[in-house]
Amino acid sequence: MALKHDVNAKLAVGGGEVAVSIIVPTYGEAENLPVLIPRVAQVLREAGIAAEILIVDDNSPDDTEQVCRQLAGDYPVQLLIRRDERGLSSAVLHGMRHARGGVLLVMDADLSHPPEKIPEMVTTLQREDTDFVIGSRYVKGGATDGDWGFFRWLNSKAATWLAMPLTRARDPMAGFFAVRKSAVDSAEELDPIGYKIGLELLVKCRCRAVREVPIQFSDRLHGESKLTLKEQLNYLRHLKRLYEFKLGRLARPLKFCMVGSTGLAVDLSVFALLLAVAPLSIARALAIWVAMTWNFWLNRSFTFGGYKLRPIWQQYVLFCLSCLMGAVVNWSISVGLCAAFEFFAQWKILAAVTGVLAGTAFNYLLSSRVVFQRAA
Repeated sequence: MALKHDVNAKLAVGGGEVAVSIIVPTYGEAENLPVLIPRVAQVLREAGIAAEILIVDDNSPDDTEQVCRQLAGDYPVQLLIRRDERGLSSAVLHGMRHARGGVLLVMDADLSHPPEKIPEMVTTLQREDTDFVIGSRYVKGGATDGDWGFFRWLNSKAATWLAMPLTRARDPMAGFFAVRKSAVDSAEELDPIGYKIGLELLVKCRCRAVREVPIQFSDRLHGESKLTLKEQLNYLRHLKRLYEFKLGRLARPLKFCMVGSTGLAVDLSVFALLLAVAPLSIARALAIWVAMTWNFWLNRSFTFGGYKLRPIWQQYVLFCLSCLMGAVVNWSISVGLCAAFEFFAQWKILAAVTGVLAGTAFNYLLSSRVVFQRAA
């Protein structure tokens, strides 16, 4: 990926050795930087850490550039202005590509993350059995400001619960973390959506030895939160990508089965409603058709998104035919097992389950190879 870097906005920093690169993504944070940078610099000086502070700004319409120029006179500050890109996650990656330190530490500009925890996080990462360090709100000793409302707390917890199969970390949503530059450089397909760059790196850098340092998370000092409904939706899209990466080849068949399970719920619900107004045979046929159509739309957008080489009407007809053939396979195996084996004759439910699995597998193969044909 080409680096979009405004050379004129890059402030000179000392040419000495840099052990740690502190990356701070910003947009409209000019009021917070004069408070944050001196605190960070004091912590680094007292801990004897040779570091650079990279401010990665998305072309803020405030005084961020002027503030950073003034701060650079006294502190190891370097400003990178992105003129053509937007987004916190991509800003962090931009800073990581320019970083000179072997340790990359990311934090917010709004004073929600305590700079005083930087030395502990750096020291923890230097342990051989540690791949990733999080400034955590949810381990023993960690906390958030007391004025967090219930819905804000619930939003944070729900996001964490959704990510639990991806990592054992207690606070994987945190924007305060440290990782080795070598791990980031070796990662594949870094392409995050939204704000949760830490979770992206945890998964795609394959960081298994994760340690969490407790912090007191504070509300931002100046400015407004950038967490919006759009960003929450982006988080769900981001999770989908990460699960696909984590599961590899299993991702698509599992999504196909998930869609099928929702189709079963639609089938039964529609059937129950139609029984009140239509004869049994018509109600059953219509319910199956509605569920089949539901499965088609979900599979087209969710399971096989991007594989749309055929016209939609052709895909729909082929999908219905594949479902019919899958049903025939299901019926044939269920009945055949009961006829051929005494065991299945006694345990007809097991025969039915085997038929369902075989029919689903057959339907998936037809869908992936014929209905939603892949590009060459």
